[in-house]
Amino acid sequence: MTIQSPTPFPAPRIPEQVSFDRKELGVILSLYGRMVAAGEWRDYGISALREVAVFSVFRRTAENPLYRIEKRPKLRQKQGLYAVIGMDGQILKRGHDLKTVLRVLEKKLIRSVD
Repeated sequence: MTIQSPTPFPAPRIPEQVSFDRKELGVILSLYGRMVAAGEWRDYGISALREVAVFSVFRRTAENPLYRIEKRPKLRQKQGLYAVIGMDGQILKRGHDLKTVLRVLEKKLIRSVD
């Protein structure tokens, strides 16, 4: 009779790429729709990479992105999971709540009426 040691549970699987979930995309696409209706934005692109998920916003398809909305899970405990980055690479807002971070872009919708 042989005694076998118990087999351990498999380690939690680390995702191969980071992506936005349905709720996050709903919040982002809601803002995107309002900005398209205002004539500010015209195109977008989504990238799901190993360490970051990026939603890029374009005024025209052939240009560099106006803004990048990034999700970096490694920064969850530090500066925050989400960031809005401008065209020049400057971080405009960073935080733990996506809606709060996107408010920096919603300010662009407020215009004075003449």
